[in-house]
Amino acid sequence: MRPRDLTFLEQESAETPQHNATIEIFDPGEGPDAFDHGRLVGLIRDRIAFVPRYRQRLQAVPGHLANPVWVDDEKFDLGFHVRRSALPRPGSSAQLLELVSRIVSRPLDRSRPLWEIYFVEGLEGGRVALLSKTHQALVDGVHTVDLGQLLLDLQPEARALEPDDWQPRRSPNPAQLLATAVRENLTDPGELLDTVRTGSRALARTADQRSERARSFLAAATGRRPKTRGVINGPLSQQRRIVTVETRLADYRRIREAHGGTVNDVILATVTGALRAWLMTRSESMGGMRQVRAVVPVSVIDEELEATSLGTQIAAHFVDLPIGEPSPVVRLHQVSYSFQAHKDTGRSVAANRLAGIAGFAPTTFHAIGSRVASIELRRGYQLSVTNVPGPQAPLYAAGARMLASYPVPPLTPGHPLAIGVTSYDGGVYYGITADRDWIADAEVLGACVREALDELTDLSSATRQRAPRGRRTTKAAGKGSAGKGSAGKGSAGKGSAKGEQS
Repeated sequence: MRPRDLTFLEQESAETPQHNATIEIFDPGEGPDAFDHGRLVGLIRDRIAFVPRYRQRLQAVPGHLANPVWVDDEKFDLGFHVRRSALPRPGSSAQLLELVSRIVSRPLDRSRPLWEIYFVEGLEGGRVALLSKTHQALVDGVHTVDLGQLLLDLQPEARALEPDDWQPRRSPNPAQLLATAVRENLTDPGELLDTVRTGSRALARTADQRSERARSFLAAATGRRPKTRGVINGPLSQQRRIVTVETRLADYRRIREAHGGTVNDVILATVTGALRAWLMTRSESMGGMRQVRAVVPVSVIDEELEATSLGTQIAAHFVDLPIGEPSPVVRLHQVSYSFQAHKDTGRSVAANRLAGIAGFAPTTFHAIGSRVASIELRRGYQLSVTNVPGPQAPLYAAGARMLASYPVPPLTPGHPLAIGVTSYDGGVYYGITADRDWIADAEVLGACVREALDELTDLSSATRQRAPRGRRTTKAAGKGSAGKGSAGKGSAGKGSAKGEQS
């Protein structure tokens, strides 16, 4: 196991389970070919061979003389990982999200392969949902992509695949693991250095945890509450609250046409407006909190970064979301200006190019984006926002059409709020993960997302009405604004209409 992957295991606790999740809504169809739990199991059985890591578990090396190793799970049970659940019919979206909140709050079983998929029946309108959970240590985008990416097809007809004759290899016994670790440490200085570094980091994290427990004990003994860092930064509980918001991509394009920038800029401006309105509903002073420092993973071209299996790299881009600015249009220009600097580096990857990659699905890039956010914790951001452009044509699983896809990003220590965004087939879908105790009104933030988008849409309509006939109106990109074409992950230049996110 690589040191970076091991970090996600070592950072995990009951308060910070390190897994990504995705909610996908499907129209199952009717008749004998309807999408059900049995067809899902068959689909995964056909395609799991393309991600061997999904049938492997972690095995520790005695004495911690080396990092844990991936070994085939000799007792691999597909039925354990692909689970069936149901809501009381007709199940509402609120009931589905309550179920999802409880499931994503639970860490994965480390004695088995680190993933689960739930087939949820009983949604109103005859729909079904898939909820997938995958550990951050499992999907790195280089050696392993997300299984959800392999389950979706461009056509209703499933691809014909060769039979899978997988047989697990026998796991090494402790003596074999120990002998291999000693031999590699003696013959490979790099391996020894990795082992020492991993051990040092583990000791440092243990010391930090003991120090935190000591501070908590002292606070309880003296009756003093520990200082908190703000509404969107604070301690985590073991429970989560999930909120989803569905919007239409056409609204973001209209705003872009009226004011310039990119769809990615409009999405971040919408998030900014939503945060501002939400904080004001909590009677928070805007004077003391003018900006929110956000990390936004972006697709780049960089020879120094490790490329994913889809041929692009992911890097962190930091944006100061101007929540203290009362004008929605000025907020949009300020966000655009930040991404213009990223575009000027020449390293950005256009969103239509990203979404047009054969076999592309947003789940893998959300997984990589959450890894980037976790790695960048020391740089002191307040919020992570992962925006991934998806295909603008329908996708299918065993013939069932996917209607919506909501990311469920994990929370990092001290950060009780995270936002994921996916565009797909004409929609833009928000997934908001909040700590259940620290942010009890996450539903209000979801409502504020809609209001912030409506506000920008109304202003854009007014701008178009004032424009001279026959001319296209755009806001001048002066100071604090960017012209058309700033790019990042989920952003591009003009691009094509299909898969376009610019």
